[in-house]
Amino acid sequence: MEPILVSKIVHFLEGNILSGSENWYVRHAAVYGRQDIKGANTLVFLYKRDEPDWDFLKKVSPCAVITDKSEKKLKDINDQITVIHVKSVVQAYWKFIEYYRNLFNIPVVAITGTCGKSTTKEMIKQILNQDRLVQATESSKNEPRRSFPYLLGINRKTKAAVFETGLGNPGNIKHQCLIYSPTIGILTTIGAHHLDGCKTLEGYIQAKGEIIEGVREGGTLILNSDDENIKKLSLKQFNGKVVYFGVHPSADYQATNIKFSNNGMTFDLQHNKKSYPVFVPGYGEHQVYNALAAIAAVHAMGLDIKDASRRLKTFKNMERHLEVSSGINGSTIIDDTWTINPTSIEAALNVMDEISKNKKKIVLLGNINRLGDYEIEFHQKVGSMVASRDIHTLITIGEKATEIAKQAHLENFKGNIFMFNKVEKNVKEILLEELDSDTHLLIKGPMSSRSMIDLARSLKL
Repeated sequence: MEPILVSKIVHFLEGNILSGSENWYVRHAAVYGRQDIKGANTLVFLYKRDEPDWDFLKKVSPCAVITDKSEKKLKDINDQITVIHVKSVVQAYWKFIEYYRNLFNIPVVAITGTCGKSTTKEMIKQILNQDRLVQATESSKNEPRRSFPYLLGINRKTKAAVFETGLGNPGNIKHQCLIYSPTIGILTTIGAHHLDGCKTLEGYIQAKGEIIEGVREGGTLILNSDDENIKKLSLKQFNGKVVYFGVHPSADYQATNIKFSNNGMTFDLQHNKKSYPVFVPGYGEHQVYNALAAIAAVHAMGLDIKDASRRLKTFKNMERHLEVSSGINGSTIIDDTWTINPTSIEAALNVMDEISKNKKKIVLLGNINRLGDYEIEFHQKVGSMVASRDIHTLITIGEKATEIAKQAHLENFKGNIFMFNKVEKNVKEILLEELDSDTHLLIKGPMSSRSMIDLARSLKL
């Protein structure tokens, strides 16, 4: 965090000092009960409903507390703690965010989408990190409650920021964009996910579309031109530049001549009547889309496409994102246990179609969570995806995932089918009998399933 003098905070929040000194610098900030108070020189936003541990706050002094609690309730606080009284702590919180964000005139990227968020974010970070300090969300930890600390990670040395925005319920992305005030917004894909919070697919599409109104006026919006659900979103209220990426000629950043290569994908990027050869580590056409979005973003920041493509070659694909490894008995393990939804399952199966040609294919799938009332429907759609392919064995783990197996069976799936409620001894026994040098195994499950993650690891060399 960039240090701020307490007296300056008092001034722009139009607060009153009830106790303590205002002649010291705040170096951290937190909402009481939501973020950890890391130590001294912390600014704490205290809501009326919260009763703080004043003795603890004294121990981490100097400490400043912003509150709208009744002044009578604060009369016993001594001068070890600086208490700033405001009319509304909620308004003070947002006013502080606006002030802090506007200290920095840097490109700030916000990314959302059903799939590709984390990878695209990491690609942008990788490209920019070679010559500038970048603040970014950690891994796929993108919950709204983390947005305030991520924003405070920007300081005078930061030259760019890239934040992944998560969605559990409508309003989440809008909330995060209010904090980040992005100059660039990216929407990678919209499939089916989090329907428990958004109720319907249409509700989910519109919730993802909050990124459109979240980009700063005059900013840049980067959209997947090939995604049918993204096409349903209105851009009438957007006041800025819209850039498209995809595989068709209408895209501003178009991928042509896409090929599977050694440990990644090659393609030609067409932009402004020029062609650029690109290699991106990681398998799948979806990885090409991630690369297009990342290159479009850094190009919007002024980076040359050739430089961006060169830097992308050294990108290290995220672990458990279609991670291809040597397995026991000479087999090949495709570990995709990072997350699971219908869109990412289709992408994984498409990759398997390509890299596992003429191989015996085994697919192990877990429960798809957070589908609300559409749980059975989308598990059955996945069952149809499996049934249409030349797969030797299908194994499902979890009660919900049995619908995948049932639907595959109904559609005359020719391979073996095994259903389990959890990962148990028999699962590994079946795999040990089947795995050999002629076999590719895809394991895909929710990141909450520690047992599936451990199973995948146990099968790798």
